[in-house]
Amino acid sequence: MKYRTDIDGLRALAVVSVILFHLGLLPNGYLGVDVFFVISGYLITSIVYHQSEKGKFSIIHFYERRIRRIIPLLLFITGVALVLGLIYMLPDDLENLSQAVVASNFSANNILMYITSSDYWAVKNEYKPLMHTWSLGIEEQFYMLYPFLFFLFKGEKIRYVKGILIVLTLLSMVAFLLQSNVAASFYFIQYRFFELSIGGLGAILFTNTTIKRYGQGRVLLYTLLALTTLIMYAPILESNTSKVLLTTMLTVGVLITGKQYFDQDRVYQAIMANPVVRFIGNISFSLYMWHQLVFAFARTAFIEEITTGWAVALSLLTLVLSVATYYGIENPFRKPQVMKTRTVLLAVGTAFVVTTGAAFYIYTIGGIVKDYPELNLYRAELGDRRNFFSGSSNIHIEYNEKVKRLDRGFSDTGKTKVLVIGNSFGRDVANVLLESALADKLEVRYFELSRVMTDDSLRIRFEEADRVILGAQGTFGKDFLESLGQAHNFTADRSKVWVFGTKDFGFSNGIHYNNITDETNFVTYRTKMKAHGPRRNRELQEEWGDRYIDILAKLANDEGEILVFTPEGKFMSQDTEHLTKSGAEYIARLFEPELTEILGTDPETNPQ
Repeated sequence: MKYRTDIDGLRALAVVSVILFHLGLLPNGYLGVDVFFVISGYLITSIVYHQSEKGKFSIIHFYERRIRRIIPLLLFITGVALVLGLIYMLPDDLENLSQAVVASNFSANNILMYITSSDYWAVKNEYKPLMHTWSLGIEEQFYMLYPFLFFLFKGEKIRYVKGILIVLTLLSMVAFLLQSNVAASFYFIQYRFFELSIGGLGAILFTNTTIKRYGQGRVLLYTLLALTTLIMYAPILESNTSKVLLTTMLTVGVLITGKQYFDQDRVYQAIMANPVVRFIGNISFSLYMWHQLVFAFARTAFIEEITTGWAVALSLLTLVLSVATYYGIENPFRKPQVMKTRTVLLAVGTAFVVTTGAAFYIYTIGGIVKDYPELNLYRAELGDRRNFFSGSSNIHIEYNEKVKRLDRGFSDTGKTKVLVIGNSFGRDVANVLLESALADKLEVRYFELSRVMTDDSLRIRFEEADRVILGAQGTFGKDFLESLGQAHNFTADRSKVWVFGTKDFGFSNGIHYNNITDETNFVTYRTKMKAHGPRRNRELQEEWGDRYIDILAKLANDEGEILVFTPEGKFMSQDTEHLTKSGAEYIARLFEPELTEILGTDPETNPQ
């Protein structure tokens, strides 16, 4: 194949768009990944189709090329991420990073992201150094299956490949359009296959196509390129489905049309194959692999907000690191004349075992590699305990999860019966009550929010309870009690119901962990809350009035900044959303007068 210099330009457009997106500067920049998918399908198919046509396709050679191209840099990046995580991350984040290292090494981070972070656009993902390897997972899963099609239908049988690819492409596209789960359609190969295979069909069906009217072909090419850029850089479309489909179609159109013009049209060459653009395109894989790692650790350890100046500085750092790995890792491993296959496999195998093994071990100990006094986590106290794919017994969520044991009926203890209804935030409420000075006088019971409209035992507990507290971070609207009564055919007594306020401890604990010193004043140390926290707090205040327990009133100031630590220097939350034991104890002390007034000590006392 003749080297397509304009494809370097497309790669440059794609990677710059993704980088700008992760800097928060380009809302549609994530579509650069879709451009990469189409390019990959086009180039891979261009090679293997013609090899199969001549009966020369080797599946072993194919996998060797893919290993050389992708795996060395991937393993290097996951290794660097793990080392930086050991230095800068708190245990919960380090545990999550370790999961991502293992998943990325096994080409499955797209699956892990679906399970743990379904919303790709969520703020939390900005702090995940390996979040972006989800796309590599899809490409590598594609590479695992795709070559067998050409291996089985090589030689004269190659004529069947077009029809099979068309059918598979249509099936994938229909599945993408019909899938209502946005996260599934975003992360799973079956819904992304059509983007790669459309690139492949473009390579097969238009191999020898020539545009006879040269001038009109140029206009078509420039129009396709302009529209591709416009969709990524301007908010002209709202639907993600429309954005993905159009970007896919336009990109394959540029690849097909540009084949005739990339070495003939000087204007097209100036745009898509000038030295700067080609260089960015050449190092685009390194740029893609480094940028999120750099941005995430900068946010975790050094800066709370990436300003324009920081965006420039971090982009330059990404560029320098990318140049280093392009010449130091990508090129040597990619070239058989520089590095023999045996050497490549030995290096890759060793790196895989070391990074995967180390990450898995760190995951099993919950990321607690040393003492973290700020979280009351001490390595010696861990003992032989392991996290092996644990759910409710996970070290970092067990304090919250153990409240589920209280999901049962009341007994006749003579204590004030308090029913907490909610989800994990409701379990925070229960922990505040259990840590309060009133705990010995309360019989606290919990009911899982997901069952409130279907499990009739709620009616019995609600009627038996002396007090009912709702806690689900803003889920409960004005009509909640009415809906509850309709679902279970009873009148929900509003006079004994309160709502526990929303809380929000900022974006990441990492920045605080890495910046506190012996001189830090924990009584005044604050961080900026996420925008929706104060907004939702105001809405709940208006909805529930004097039935609302306003947590932010005592923890936050008028500037939207909230306390992070207890006065003793302990984190109030391990994940910026749910309470630690220290956090629950502190809030219980802080709101003791309010809780005493609401709950009282005598179950016969009517709430005021």
